[in-house]
Amino acid sequence: MKEPQYDLEERLLDYAANIIRLVERMPDTRAGNHVAGQLLRSGTSPLPNHGEAQAAESRNDFVHKFSIRLKELRESRRWLNLIKRVPLTKLPGEVDPVLVETEALIKIFAASIRSAERNTTALSASDTSKKRTVGSASSVER
Repeated sequence: MKEPQYDLEERLLDYAANIIRLVERMPDTRAGNHVAGQLLRSGTSPLPNHGEAQAAESRNDFVHKFSIRLKELRESRRWLNLIKRVPLTKLPGEVDPVLVETEALIKIFAASIRSAERNTTALSASDTSKKRTVGSASSVER
């Protein structure tokens, strides 16, 4: 895997490509196909969901879409750990770099969600205090 990138779109594209490459090297067995299919869905999902978050209609919608990505990455982490445990690859160490990137992306999205929620809370508190100020001023003017 390459050095971590700071362009999230590119990083998610590389992540999805690495998931696909890993899945393609898994055995053509019942277990291999089942786990590969699950990992393929959860591991490639964050990339298109990133585009959805960029088109969010509100801060709450943005947080929701980030939460979906986080959920998919956490699921991918579980599948990757299972692949390693069985093992479902000839070289169990080849899962490690993908797992490291999964952890890094989980941290990024969890922190982004916390920030967005904090900002939403601060914005709501600001709106409430403005309404109180405006309401108080209106009653004084009467």
